[in-house]
Formats: sequence, C-alpha cells, structure tokens
Amino acid sequence: MILGLQPFTFAHVLISVIGIVSGFVVLFGLLTAKRLEGWTGLFLVTTVATSVTGFGFPIDIILPSHIVGIISLVVLAVAIVARYAFRLAGLWRSIYVIGAGIALYLNVFVLIVQLFRKVPALQALAPTQSEPPFALTQGAVLVVFVVAVIAATIRFRPTRLVHAHR
Repeated sequence: MILGLQPFTFAHVLISVIGIVSGFVVLFGLLTAKRLEGWTGLFLVTTVATSVTGFGFPIDIILPSHIVGIISLVVLAVAIVARYAFRLAGLWRSIYVIGAGIALYLNVFVLIVQLFRKVPALQALAPTQSEPPFALTQGAVLVVFVVAVIAATIRFRPTRLVHAHR
C-alpha cells in the first residue's frame, strides 16, 4: 500500500494528477500563444497513460469511466496527429487545441467524480452524484473549459509562434 492505495491505483492516480497539472500548463500556453513543447509531450503521454491504465482495474461490466476513457483516447489520437503529423497546419491547429482541451476536461471531469465519491464532505453533499452540488460543480467546470478552449483556439496562432522564436 502507498498512501493507503494499492500500487496500481497509486500509479494511476499519480499519472492522472501529472496529466491534469501538465494539461493546465499547456492550456495556459495555448492561451498565451506558447507551444511549451516539453509540457505538451508530458501532458499528452500522461493523459494517454491515464486512459490506458483506467482499463487495468478489474471489472465485471463496462462502466461510464470506460466510455470516458475510450472517448479520451480517440480525442487524444486526433490531437496527437494534428500536433505532430500535421504540425498544426491550417485547420489542424484548431483541431489540436480543441482536442487537447477536451482531453484535459475529461480528466478533470473524472477527477470531480472521484472527489465526490472519495472525499467524505463532498460525498455527503452528493451521495448519488445526481444532487445539485455535483451537477453545479460539473456544470461550472464545463463552462470554464468551453470559454477557455474557445479563447485558446482564437489566441493560439502558429504565425505568432514563428515570430516569437526568431
């Protein structure tokens, strides 16, 4: 046990937290028209790893978390292709920004679900996760992400980046 968690669970949580933290750094970079190559690689690798390791837990049925993981992996695949294969050319810039934003949002969405499941004070507020505190939290986070991703899509321009590197 590590911090009260089984080793696999601890590794999954640690990878998830690294993915979320690095994702917020990348989102800030997108909002300020900076590529942040190292942070981007860390975010993409750990976010893929988060989704992949999510399938390593024993299950009897497909859970909503598995559906989120599948969606995340598809979104990440498109974002990675947009970023590295198409080098953000033309429409691929927006596809990358939106994909990275969705992938980060999905990780944060799952984080909120887990917090409401595991933190006693939050669990008391929304024991079935259908209560207003849970819905309001998820709704507020969704609104923040929609605004941030729209702003990042507008602000993250390769032409700005080319001039900044000269």
